[in-house]
Amino acid sequence: MIDRIDRRILSILQEDCTIPVAEIGRRVGLSTTPCWRRIQKMEEDGVITGRVALLDPKKVNVKVTAFVAITTSQHTEDWLKKFADVIREFPEVVEFYRMAGQVDYLLRVSVPDIDAYDDFYKRLIAKIEITDVSTTFAMEQIKYTTQLPLGYVPAEKPKGSAS
Repeated sequence: MIDRIDRRILSILQEDCTIPVAEIGRRVGLSTTPCWRRIQKMEEDGVITGRVALLDPKKVNVKVTAFVAITTSQHTEDWLKKFADVIREFPEVVEFYRMAGQVDYLLRVSVPDIDAYDDFYKRLIAKIEITDVSTTFAMEQIKYTTQLPLGYVPAEKPKGSAS
């Protein structure tokens, strides 16, 4: 169960995971060791799945973001496994979702330019049969965050309350 302190720790880590544990502990009212134990427990429990550096896309030459909507007439488990394996081969695909609705799969693709996207597209369709591909290109990024909202974490029950 994630309590109020864990939620505050997660909020801090989502903002900047390089903050020293002693500083995180100070901010949440814990000494270093108990704070570190809480972080380790959340890692063991899979709440924290990794710690990464966020990069500026322009500075690493991936200025174009494409959203690729894919539909297929193939709806078998074997085809999905093959498709997922194919997508994992493409470092340009930074997000991959199976969807409900008219689109079967949605990809977010990061590339330097339209020519690089065209090359990606040709390599993709050479590897797997797809019924329809529709691509839209982002003109401007208005909001981007990797921080998940923590207000939906179930509230901890006060000690001594009935279950």
